[in-house]
Amino acid sequence: MDANVRGAVTRALRQRSIDVVTAQEDGTDELDDPELLDRATELGYPLFTQDEDLLAEAARRQQSGEPFAGVIYAHQDKVTIGQCVESLELIASIGEPEEFANRVEYLPLRR
Repeated sequence: MDANVRGAVTRALRQRSIDVVTAQEDGTDELDDPELLDRATELGYPLFTQDEDLLAEAARRQQSGEPFAGVIYAHQDKVTIGQCVESLELIASIGEPEEFANRVEYLPLRR
């Protein structure tokens, strides 16, 4: 979880037994976007964010061929906490981290 993600999202996912690591817990909440995405890649998990700047970093990496673990993005004003939780729970339940490599996934997921 990027530092800008609402705590309610993290708490709700943990209540559903979804493994979540926040930037704050990892001590990476002060990193610039490229370094934060590097850390997520090092951990082997896509990074959930609501920060549009991370979309630009992901696009830059896609264009340059620089690998990254993936970005899952939800716009803060257009996606509810419930939609984030529902979509992230689905991703965690049926997706594998490597399926998100070098991709950007937008929430909410469509049925």
